[in-house]
Amino acid sequence: MKRITCLLSAIACAVAFAAPVTAQVRNWPSERPPRPLAAHDVKFPPYAVKTLTNGLEVIAVSHHEQPAVSLRLIVRAGAAQDPENRPGLASLSATLLDQGTTSKSAEQIADAIDSIGGALGTGAGSDLSFINAVVMKDSLNVGLDLVSDLAQHPAFASEEIERQRQQLLSGLRVSYDDPEYLANMVFDRLVYGFHPYGKPQTGTPSTVSAIGRDDLIAFHKKWFGANNAILAIVGDVTPEEAFGGAERAFGGWVRAQVEAARPTDPPPPTRRLVIIDKPGAVQTEIRVGHIGIARRSNDYMALDLAVKILGGEGANRLHRVLRTERGLTYGASADMNGLKQAGDIVAETNTRSETTGETLRLIVDEYWKLLRDRVSERELSGAQDYLTGAFPLTIETPSQIALQILNAVFYGLNLNELQTYRERVDAVSVDDIQRVAREYLHPDRLTIVLVGDAASFVSQLPGAGFDKFERIPAADLDLSAADLRRKPATPAAVGRVKPIAFRTIEPPSVEPEADSSRALLDKVITAKGGLKRLKAIRTVRAEAVARVNMAGEDRSIATTTSIEYPDRYRVDAETAAGPLVQVYAEGRYWVRDDRGVNEPSPEVRDDIKGSVQRDLVPLLLRAAAGKVRVREEAIENPEQAALAFHADDMAPVTLVISRSSGLVLRQQYRPAATEGLAVDEYSDYRSVDGLQVPFKAIVRRPGAPLLERVIRKLEYNVALPPGLFTRPS
Repeated sequence: MKRITCLLSAIACAVAFAAPVTAQVRNWPSERPPRPLAAHDVKFPPYAVKTLTNGLEVIAVSHHEQPAVSLRLIVRAGAAQDPENRPGLASLSATLLDQGTTSKSAEQIADAIDSIGGALGTGAGSDLSFINAVVMKDSLNVGLDLVSDLAQHPAFASEEIERQRQQLLSGLRVSYDDPEYLANMVFDRLVYGFHPYGKPQTGTPSTVSAIGRDDLIAFHKKWFGANNAILAIVGDVTPEEAFGGAERAFGGWVRAQVEAARPTDPPPPTRRLVIIDKPGAVQTEIRVGHIGIARRSNDYMALDLAVKILGGEGANRLHRVLRTERGLTYGASADMNGLKQAGDIVAETNTRSETTGETLRLIVDEYWKLLRDRVSERELSGAQDYLTGAFPLTIETPSQIALQILNAVFYGLNLNELQTYRERVDAVSVDDIQRVAREYLHPDRLTIVLVGDAASFVSQLPGAGFDKFERIPAADLDLSAADLRRKPATPAAVGRVKPIAFRTIEPPSVEPEADSSRALLDKVITAKGGLKRLKAIRTVRAEAVARVNMAGEDRSIATTTSIEYPDRYRVDAETAAGPLVQVYAEGRYWVRDDRGVNEPSPEVRDDIKGSVQRDLVPLLLRAAAGKVRVREEAIENPEQAALAFHADDMAPVTLVISRSSGLVLRQQYRPAATEGLAVDEYSDYRSVDGLQVPFKAIVRRPGAPLLERVIRKLEYNVALPPGLFTRPS
């Protein structure tokens, strides 16, 4: 699923609160291809491969254009290797790898990578877990030692397990309120059935809550071994340096007793239409598709191009029909996901409730047309131009090269195919597209998922040709059940595993006493630093680093935020696309990027406005003055309290605070133009001029990649340059 971050539209106000937020919009592929790059030979850097005596496969790629080295270690174990009753184990295990080893604490690991100007990240996917690091050439050994320590000696400390567990559960609460997430999860479950690919990678609230330290240790012992891993060392390094460093850092890593995989096939395509009912939703999320092919298939390239014609960059029939011709949606796409054992094809869009039936009918018709009719040479050429033009952009940096190399090795592809990518793309003919469409597309057996207000659109479905469907209330959804419905609660027998319920736990319906709200507000203000200090803040200047994983690559974005109260906010960001400036000043908005100075889109503007309103400093001051209504809300955790803030000129926001300290633990709100709940979590509080500031934040938004922000430097009441907030002419 494709996502793009309209970066940092709200980071300005949030640094005072210490919580950068990102405005999220989908980057729908266009039916018009970008202008292709001039054809030229793509020179892939030279590489060498060596297997150490312990079985670790090491790939060295020399790329001397930058004085940096990318280290990427992947272990052949991901969500597909989770025990049947423990979905989410691989995900939780991966998040804990950099949260402490037997010799270093999480803080020491962070300090070690920061001290050399590097970056470090961990994670898990369907078939693998990974550790990534980027270091300068002179810090290669430090980087290798860090990656090796994380892979071999995770501490799985109880306090870190619980902290990461709570972050995962918080993320799940956000996701389960997001129609896009629900549509994706239910689609995977229907397409893959009870195959491991059908399980939610991050687990469910019940399975994540059930994971214990013994589970983590057992998973690591079973899968994390030298003979079950691949290490890529790419950048300003020679093969001799790479292999020598790998031998020194990883030579003592023991083998794992990995059992031979027993491949199982997902169920064959079956026609099924499932509606996940979310009353009150104004849009319907639509997913249409079925099982596809594994990444290693010889037909992968041709089928990928066929799907690009259906709904990808360079052609995109779906976008043309649904957006350009009918105006039914902001965009539509089709993707093919090729995994280790299988894959899937999915078309996706969202539309207004009243146009759900028409939109669904048109999507299914486009599947039939691709199967029935030959595509044009122009359509195929557009899709080919996009792939060949975009490929050089994916091998520009050491990290990108390492990712391409590891993908090829992991999926058992010939590394020489990277050298001949353009030729292989251009070799696909119209006849090939017709052949794979007829072999792999099954419009008569499509899996369809609709997430939205069922009462607003079910009457449209029979007239659009869909008279058979299942309707499941979102609150009753259970991905572990064959019919996807949660069973009525029954007393659990001894030793019995509880069902994996895909639902959130409703808070108790006990209204707290009204007079407690003011006392809690006063406690928050006091914990922050006191009313006097808050009123004394005139300006803020903060330097921070935001980290986000996009398209499998960890990205760091350096930001400088400047605030002049009451109503001037500016963010300067260094992004991969170049410098970006976003400003809100006295009710006016402007942005500056490589296209010049412009008004932001209404979607981004609304998000900036919402972020400004959530700035904790003016929010607390307005509440103290009685200009914002404050009410305590019930919350399940007895050690926490929740304060809801309401005003006629702002969207509601809830602060969850620690009852003991009064510090804000997280902020919950509904972003502009997005369905679902967003949660920003705060930690690492430090005193700055007598004010408590969380130097670390985790930002979770519906349908968006997780973002982590770390403040490097923050100053109050500093002189800001004249004209900083003035829009250039």
